[in-house]
Amino acid sequence: MDSPTLLDRAEAFLWRNARLLERQRFRLLFQSGSRRAALDALLAYRNEDGGFGNALEPDIRCPVSQPVPTQMGLHLLDEIGWDTEVARRACDYLQTIATEEGGVPFALPSIAAWPRAPWWNADDNPPASVNPTAGIVGLLWKHDVSHPWLDVAANYCRRAIPQNPLNDTHDAQCILTFLRYAPDRERAEPEFRRVATTLMANGSVAEVNATGYVSRPLDWAPTPDHPFRAFFEDAVIAVNLDALAASQADDGGWTIPWPAPGPGAEMEWRGWVTLEALKTLRAYGRLCE
Repeated sequence: MDSPTLLDRAEAFLWRNARLLERQRFRLLFQSGSRRAALDALLAYRNEDGGFGNALEPDIRCPVSQPVPTQMGLHLLDEIGWDTEVARRACDYLQTIATEEGGVPFALPSIAAWPRAPWWNADDNPPASVNPTAGIVGLLWKHDVSHPWLDVAANYCRRAIPQNPLNDTHDAQCILTFLRYAPDRERAEPEFRRVATTLMANGSVAEVNATGYVSRPLDWAPTPDHPFRAFFEDAVIAVNLDALAASQADDGGWTIPWPAPGPGAEMEWRGWVTLEALKTLRAYGRLCE
């Protein structure tokens, strides 16, 4: 009998441990599964206001809608298959929580009532943040969404991005998404190069053997067609792909380098990062299916 492959072991891990959403995403992405089933699993995290909550972001055990889970919902919609009506309803929600600056905060005060990781906190009147505003705007641009909030949010991002110190990887990822899909390419492409060059120089891109909560080259360029891929030599990508495949745990999943707020959240995150690892390995031709 043949030994189980990396994919076989990961699939077994997902079926043993992951939430329904990641199991349906796995079936859709790797087994020609149902888009409708994956979308239904995602929409279970959506609230009546059009935003997403309900621990879609596993570190926020909060039923009410929050900005970052709503960004995650749109990110997953992009993967599963875009639905413009779902996106517009999310924009309706985002418009209701936008600040005077035009963007949305990192988190809302309602988060305080619910279990969460210790870094998830909000002031009583939180300011707008490029994380998640810029990432959301980029995804909406990618899919040609039209909504009154979009132009206001985009203008906030245009003002905020040049002032951002680029010392937070989550901010930077959102900024790169904004610049990747911005319609004004003459302006966006030089700015993308500036941001990427800064990140390469300021330590935001960790070495392959770095430990802890870091972002390595494949986190910045998870697919060969990502514009950040051009900033890495082929040998660097190859070494990081080797390391990603080798870091599969004995139980078939990948682990997380941060403390989750509970064992359930940890397994939910492990399902997420396991699926992301599989997607990256396949995108670079490293996965035998």
